[in-house]
Amino acid sequence: MTSDITSPTSTPERVAATVEQLEQEGDVAADFLEELLDIADIDGDLALDVKSGRAYVSLESDQPGSLALLSDPDTVQALQELTRIAVQNRTGRFSRLILDVGGSRDQRQRELETLVDRAIARLEEGGSTQASLPAMSSYERKLVHDIVADRGFTSESYGEGADRHTVISRG
Repeated sequence: MTSDITSPTSTPERVAATVEQLEQEGDVAADFLEELLDIADIDGDLALDVKSGRAYVSLESDQPGSLALLSDPDTVQALQELTRIAVQNRTGRFSRLILDVGGSRDQRQRELETLVDRAIARLEEGGSTQASLPAMSSYERKLVHDIVADRGFTSESYGEGADRHTVISRG
């Protein structure tokens, strides 16, 4: 006899979502965010996309400054987590969706590029063989790994949970 019950010590395998499932995640996320924006009386337009195995939801506004409070990196991260929970509650599947508010992701990409460039400059000055970056989210670490590879260096992530960080070294 087989059992469908998963033991508390085992971890369920994450199966790659189909494009249709990712589109559904985007739709659910958009519904959730529209309700939230209505409650807060904030105007904004939502755009949905699917790329690299993730649903991307962008919140934009034609009115400068209208999304300023929401585009703070900590606020975007919190909104993204709330949106992921709303999607998971509705679909029953773990969501890795990415939320962008008023270009906050592009801004963060530029900040990470600057951070990586400074770390690489320290390495090139010969002071050390490795440069550690501060702890950051898995999405930000992935961006850092891509930036580091583009610069011809290598990187690895170390640590657990909120302390997980990236270390850069020569290629």
